[in-house]
Amino acid sequence: MSDTEKPRVSDAEMLARFQNSKKRPPCSDTLGMRLAEVEQDKMRIRMDFDVSPSFANPTGAVQGGFISAMLDEAMSTCVIIASNITMTAPTLEMKTSFLRRLMPGKASVEARILRLGKSAAFMEAECFDPDGKLVAKATATAIPMLFKRLS
Repeated sequence: MSDTEKPRVSDAEMLARFQNSKKRPPCSDTLGMRLAEVEQDKMRIRMDFDVSPSFANPTGAVQGGFISAMLDEAMSTCVIIASNITMTAPTLEMKTSFLRRLMPGKASVEARILRLGKSAAFMEAECFDPDGKLVAKATATAIPMLFKRLS
């Protein structure tokens, strides 16, 4: 480990750090996001979402853009955690396939990193309804960047 590299904390400590953070982005709260599982060695996380009825389209189902946002949130957070909170990962491109409708209420997203390099991260995520049925699947490419705090 180099002098600048932070020691890695346990999965439970990482999970608690995110769950108790006072610096959550407002978009995470808007989406109703709660980090539920962290597996750093497998570069995998699970997020639970409380999906607002305000996200529904005229048919009552959640509009696809909100589902894509949940998938993107999980994949980006997965990179942040895999980097030991030293990197962020702005999405360069993302493809989402919608398999069934999602109704407002509970949902979960499992995200994992397929490959994390210096210039690109390849990720995938799946969104599930409360019954565990696959709703949508996404793949994305992101560019890992050092975390910079805005003043």
